[in-house]
Amino acid sequence: QVHLVESGGGLVQPGGSLRLSCAASGRLSDINVMGWHRRQAPGKERELVASIRSDGSISYDNSVKGRFTISADNAKNMLYLQMNSLKSEDSAVYYCNINSGPLGVYQYWGRGTQVTVSS
Repeated sequence: QVHLVESGGGLVQPGGSLRLSCAASGRLSDINVMGWHRRQAPGKERELVASIRSDGSISYDNSVKGRFTISADNAKNMLYLQMNSLKSEDSAVYYCNINSGPLGVYQYWGRGTQVTVSS
């Protein structure tokens, strides 16, 4: 079992920055992908924002490229998302995710942290 806890969300003005953190604990082995997803409105699908694969490759959704940076500190079991030049459309609940096991059979989610971008 893996336990994920996000932090760092809050209210920020357009153009501002936030850094989200995800603390991971538990059975952290055979990880395929670590990522940040967001849900912009209740009932809307969660969308992948940024991810790091086990081979170190990183990918971003086009909407955040050049503004967001994902990083991981494996020694501390932490995942981060640095968000710069925030826009109102970035407002969402942000979730940390770990996919692990053969063929990615295990999916773990945090409870999310709210990010609100508003003046």
